[in-house]
Amino acid sequence: MQRKIIIAGGGTGGHIFPAIAIANALKKIQPDTEILFVGAKGKMEMEKVPQAGYRIEGLEIAGFNRSNLFKNILLPFKIWKSLRHAKAIIREFQPDAVVGVGGYASFPILRAAQRMQIPSLIQEQNSFAGKSNKILGKKAKKICVAYDGMERFFPADRLILTGNPVRNNITQSAVTKEDALKHFDLATGRQTVFAVGGSLGAKAINEALVPLLATFVKKDIQLLWQTGKPFYETAKAAAAPYASHVKVHEFINVMDFAYKAGDVVLSRAGALAIAELCIVKKPVIFVPYPFAAEDHQTSNAMNLVNKEAGLLIKNDAVGTELESVLFSLLQNKALMEKMEHNIGTMAHPNADMDIARQVLGIMQ
Repeated sequence: MQRKIIIAGGGTGGHIFPAIAIANALKKIQPDTEILFVGAKGKMEMEKVPQAGYRIEGLEIAGFNRSNLFKNILLPFKIWKSLRHAKAIIREFQPDAVVGVGGYASFPILRAAQRMQIPSLIQEQNSFAGKSNKILGKKAKKICVAYDGMERFFPADRLILTGNPVRNNITQSAVTKEDALKHFDLATGRQTVFAVGGSLGAKAINEALVPLLATFVKKDIQLLWQTGKPFYETAKAAAAPYASHVKVHEFINVMDFAYKAGDVVLSRAGALAIAELCIVKKPVIFVPYPFAAEDHQTSNAMNLVNKEAGLLIKNDAVGTELESVLFSLLQNKALMEKMEHNIGTMAHPNADMDIARQVLGIMQ
């Protein structure tokens, strides 16, 4: 019997890539499953989902604007409109189940599905649940989570610890360290730091690295630096005198190569980044983005720091603390090995398949 499933959500790569991984896993288990994505118009899912080979419908929806309260005047109207649109999509597609991965479009679709008695599943990626998911969790059949202690937010009897889905090119990568270094024109035999701030880059991390570039050369340590678009030209100019040791990229598509090249990773603490770092088992210094909803990045990172699986520098302290934390970690082989081991124990390489099985299970 053919199953029809809606996957709703998006807004950032952190929501979209796991959603696509779940869709691919569903297709692997039941190839004739029909999947429809629902996203927010104007957001990156409208481009990324069709590239992955799936159909997507867009809702006119925006989130609560924390920085400009005036922009929230139309929000109740937009929510009402998107709820009506969500109902129409569900009536037309007639799904057997609805999956919410977080992001703007998740709420209207799951809310409408729950009112229409269609089974729903939430994939909560963070260690601190957002407001929408807390409301939706009351009526969801299952809630797949990536961290322990989530009964603070959801009914304990419906929680399943699955971890967050990670792209196949990372879970199944066979690239060697030598190939990875060669790919980025980095030398073998030197310690390498991989700095990454999410797909748009991280201003605080980028600005803190600029004054340290000469130190990298002096200590004979290499830096592979994904800056994101806004900071790329600045970084390129700053790194020009140190080109032997510093390689600047606006965006890196082959993340498995980048992780393999690095001995230590400097990163934001989004759910997807953490899931990937657990799989590649890298010592990591987190600089959580402090303006994420409910400061969930700090909460995500602390979950690892408390298990001695990562270090944390606050966003406003990275300029003063990065040098000592980073270079002392690179000298401390025992701590690096301990962090590698501990972060590896938190990996969930089969999260996509585990979640897909739960989705199929709620339709019985």
